[in-house]
Amino acid sequence: MDAASQYALAYALTTTAGVRALLPLAAFAVVIHLGFLHSPPGFAWLGGAKVTWPLIGIAVLELIADKVPIVDSLMHVIGVAVKPAAAAVLVGGSVHAQSPQVLTGLMVLGALNALGIHAAVASVRGASTLTTAGIANPAISTVEDGGSIVATILAFFAPFIAAFLALCFAAALFILARSAYKRVRASHRT
Repeated sequence: MDAASQYALAYALTTTAGVRALLPLAAFAVVIHLGFLHSPPGFAWLGGAKVTWPLIGIAVLELIADKVPIVDSLMHVIGVAVKPAAAAVLVGGSVHAQSPQVLTGLMVLGALNALGIHAAVASVRGASTLTTAGIANPAISTVEDGGSIVATILAFFAPFIAAFLALCFAAALFILARSAYKRVRASHRT
């Protein structure tokens, strides 16, 4: 995979990690484990069975737990740390950088991308919790799951398309989060 494809893959996966931290990380581990991609030497551990299988299990738990009221809110709090960390690992495992300094910088950018996406998702989810008493949250979570699964698969087969769609998703999500914030704020004024 050439450098541009690696960057597109990393961006698409870190954007997805901002929604579901462990889903793209588990999928990435499977792809490495099966030999479809090769990580830089420092991240080859991602493809090991002792990492891949637990990541798959935890990713499934993440998908289920996000449907449970109160647990989903707790997961958004934990996500502030987990999602950027997952994104940094995704960048480190997918980009063959020219130097450790460049890789570190790219990992920080990936982590910040995931954190920004997470903040926007949490804002929309918070607005949903306030305006629907959390009733809409499982449906929103299911849509997030579907989008994350499709985006993750697309990232491996068409990284440039996935990166473009991730950019469009990020823009739409931030507009939606801003609108949700304004709605919630206006409802508290009345």
